[in-house]
Amino acid sequence: MSGHSHRTPDGFAAQAREALGDRTLTQAMRRVTDLFAERRAAALETVPDWQELRQQARAIKLHTLARLDHYLAQFAGAAAKNGAIVHWAEDAAAACRIVGELAQVHRATRLVKSKSMATEEIHLNAALAAAGTEPVETDLGEWIIQLAGEMPSHIIVPAIHKTRQQISELFVDKLGVAPSDEPTVLAAEARERLRQHFAEADMGISGVNFGVAETGTILVLENEGNARMTTTLPKVHVAVMGIEKVIPRFADLEVFLRLLPRSGTGQHLTSYQSLLTGPDVGVPGRAGQGPRELHLVLLDNGRANIAVDETMRETLACIRCGACLNACPVYQSVGGHAYGAVYPGPIGAILTPQLQGMHQAAALPFASSLCGACKDVCPVQIDIPSLLLELRKRAVEGEAPGAAPAKRAAFEALTWKLWAWFVRSPGRYRFAAAMARLGDKLPLVKRLLPPMRAWASSRALPRLAKRPFRAGHKDGGS
Repeated sequence: MSGHSHRTPDGFAAQAREALGDRTLTQAMRRVTDLFAERRAAALETVPDWQELRQQARAIKLHTLARLDHYLAQFAGAAAKNGAIVHWAEDAAAACRIVGELAQVHRATRLVKSKSMATEEIHLNAALAAAGTEPVETDLGEWIIQLAGEMPSHIIVPAIHKTRQQISELFVDKLGVAPSDEPTVLAAEARERLRQHFAEADMGISGVNFGVAETGTILVLENEGNARMTTTLPKVHVAVMGIEKVIPRFADLEVFLRLLPRSGTGQHLTSYQSLLTGPDVGVPGRAGQGPRELHLVLLDNGRANIAVDETMRETLACIRCGACLNACPVYQSVGGHAYGAVYPGPIGAILTPQLQGMHQAAALPFASSLCGACKDVCPVQIDIPSLLLELRKRAVEGEAPGAAPAKRAAFEALTWKLWAWFVRSPGRYRFAAAMARLGDKLPLVKRLLPPMRAWASSRALPRLAKRPFRAGHKDGGS
């Protein structure tokens, strides 16, 4: 892996400062996230019942999560009845072991893989590589970061942090091709290389967007066609599915299919929707349409603990659209790698501490301005700001070792107490305002005082008015 591999969630502050110093990164992030926000806004204008859809989706997810054991049992039973083989993975190690053993049993040495955040979470590629069977990523963005030895920087667009010039240089270095920063040329080169991998693959590995308890069906959404190839061409298909992805009824898919593409990429519908209900049983007179074996790996890895926590349960309602990342001013400024974890942005700030433990990720809940933009754009109305505050509270109360969050909270509390003391008296308020205007004229103050020093390290401090508003008002607005 590249230098990104040493980054950790609790190193967010230093990693964010490093990212802020990368002008190419910050410009690329702002440009692409703004584009997705514009596309999302345009797509929403075509759905007059958008808010009603959000409420329906939230109700479905919260209902399911409150009865997760019931719907998982129903899903597993229906999937098995369809001919799928269901595996239960308590943690990342178990999931990696199951997939590795399947590769060994089927003597699969050539593996292809479509985009999957769950497999990124468990570091499946690294586990399989240790056994000599590392899969080839077939999503273009995932293939690019695999070549670069990096983690995804975005839930939907894993290579969002890379410019065309950087991708061109990567292809020249790793593939030995002629330099070109034309997207069509780069995509054609990738297509040519990946086509051969599809033709030779023994096993395909995918994620799952939704699993339907009623029918045992899994749904995989994509735009490139690579997931369709991964799940149909190889003789064995292994799908890794987080247990929170289950929904009760097939009819529920209609709600999420209207929400997810619009929220994620601003599309009315993704280019491909693969509904998979069991393996290809070989109907007489029909050519093979899919794998002879379908294995479903149901991944817990901490999700069950979240599901029984009534305060934090709605974290699992996330449908991985990435809209909160595109709206978040912190993510827009520092990108995904600063978070030091697979899940970046606002959703990562609440999910990672619960999956990895607060002792490893206590810094992430504090990586937010609490502006609420993430909640406004979330298609299932997850109250991310409230969940961030709850995790901050737990960090400060000692559920996570380390004094950094507690010190920050104590400093914030002292700051607010001082502010309250000054504003309770007109005289004290006028004195504080006068001192602030004096400090505004002294660059040394901005460089020495901790709050201003941190702010000024990456942005310009706002200038105070020369005269108080009340003075101007008394003079008739002059």
